[in-house]
Amino acid sequence: MGQFDIYAWMPNGPSTMRKPPPTTKGTTTYQRILETLPVINTTATAMVAVSLLSKEPHDRNPLGKYRNNQFVEDVPKKCIERFREKLSEISQQIKQRNKTKRLTYHYLDPEEIECSVSI
Repeated sequence: MGQFDIYAWMPNGPSTMRKPPPTTKGTTTYQRILETLPVINTTATAMVAVSLLSKEPHDRNPLGKYRNNQFVEDVPKKCIERFREKLSEISQQIKQRNKTKRLTYHYLDPEEIECSVSI
């Protein structure tokens, strides 16, 4: 989700650099920047990759929601319930805070986090 928001503007994180970065602060020129940043095809390829990695999965499974009933004992079930309650509290705090912000931040809202190792 957040990768594309950042890397869609290529200067935020160029996938390659054709020249080394400047070593002295304030000495670069506009032309030097253009010569350093990747060519269009390289940028397009990187943006496609980031876009694909940022897509919402079709089988989305939010954090704390488990598809299989692997935990059947009382102790793990209580831990999962407390975990879900804490996630809900955090989500509500984020939503409340975002109401007062011009630029909202939702990346770490538990409702937006996938229950997996996917990025």
